[in-house]
Amino acid sequence: MPKAIRYTLVSIRDLLLSAGPVALLAVGLLVLAYLWLDPTPPKHVTLATGPAQSAYEAFGKRYQKALAGNGIEVRLLPSEGSSANLQLLRAGKADLGFVQGGSSEQGDPASDGRIESLGSLFVEPIWLFYREDAARKLDPTATLGALPQLAGLRLNVGTPGSGVPALMAKLFEANGIAPDAIRLSALEQTPATVAFLGGEIDALVFASAPESLMVQMLLRTPGVKLMDFGQSEAYSRRFPFLTPVVLPRGVVDLAADVPRQNVRLIATTTALLAREGTHPALLQLFVQAAREFHGPPGWFNRAGAFPTTEHSEYPIAREAERAINSGAPFLQRYLPFWLANLVERMWLALGIIVAILLPLSRIVPPLYEFRIRSRVFRWYGQLREIENRMQAPGSDPAQLAQELHQLDDRVAKVSVPLSYADELYALRNNIGNVRRKLDDAGTA
Repeated sequence: MPKAIRYTLVSIRDLLLSAGPVALLAVGLLVLAYLWLDPTPPKHVTLATGPAQSAYEAFGKRYQKALAGNGIEVRLLPSEGSSANLQLLRAGKADLGFVQGGSSEQGDPASDGRIESLGSLFVEPIWLFYREDAARKLDPTATLGALPQLAGLRLNVGTPGSGVPALMAKLFEANGIAPDAIRLSALEQTPATVAFLGGEIDALVFASAPESLMVQMLLRTPGVKLMDFGQSEAYSRRFPFLTPVVLPRGVVDLAADVPRQNVRLIATTTALLAREGTHPALLQLFVQAAREFHGPPGWFNRAGAFPTTEHSEYPIAREAERAINSGAPFLQRYLPFWLANLVERMWLALGIIVAILLPLSRIVPPLYEFRIRSRVFRWYGQLREIENRMQAPGSDPAQLAQELHQLDDRVAKVSVPLSYADELYALRNNIGNVRRKLDDAGTA
């Protein structure tokens, strides 16, 4: 190997050995920071949706596809609806879930520290569809506009897990309707719709976003009418979780003019809730997807109205609030998600580590210099011992000469960077001086 390359390698090796302790400390601090901050989200997450053919199921599939682009598997967990989703979150069987306002049976949902909100996503009107032929038996115009008019009809309110039965019970109580005044059934959404279209029940009610296939189909079905809640403002005053909305004329089908007049409805606001401990990066991804899915204008909202931190019964997650108000973080606009997320969550820890290591790094140059010079200076002790023995009575000059020769051979094999070669040559020169003194003493 050429000497220049050998000297360079020697210099690099000593530099690495000198900086080794600081480097090991830096790696150790990085590992501890990584374990503490846990910047990498899990590869899968469970999202509680709703019954088949519901808007919850449709939105769940859209979230599933969106997060798959970032390497996250969203496992959809079907349920009976909003109330069931809330129970799944509390039981730890789901990480996130769609929940309507007013679904909590607790006095103060905000006191449930195990759940936080990612913001309100959309309004879910109370869709009360009734058969025109059944309504004609009660009113010649075949038009129903108040809940008391349902007396004597067969009404499906859905399964308890959907949250609608509890909501309707509150509305019936507010209207003074006796429990046995209406023949209630608790079929799931799809079987109930089949029974409704077959004339086995007279009316059905469910809370859903307008994107629901059932809603879209029933709004266009001949002989089916949607109840106009003329007291929608009064309902919103009596129940804080309800808000009045209007289904505009022609919004379903402009060409067919469906509906033929504005329809007043009452609606709850649906939020995306997450259980405590869900990884912050996942929350951020879900909110970013929510901005894309729920941000455009809809039947009941203008562009950019959702997602929002308003109308929330639960505390808003910090990551969600930042994502709703600020959009995607700066780094995620230019870097892959995993890298941007890693840098974003580690930058503060990296700053602290750098602040710790900067003062420590100052010991590296002196330590490097000490290592190189000690390779030369450690032979001065042996050289001084030989020189002291020369002056002692009865010393053997031949033995001392042999030791000096051996010392010179060892020093000749010492490798140091060229910048320290002067000290190596100074040592060899001093060995030569001692040898000359020994020769002079032998000839004296």
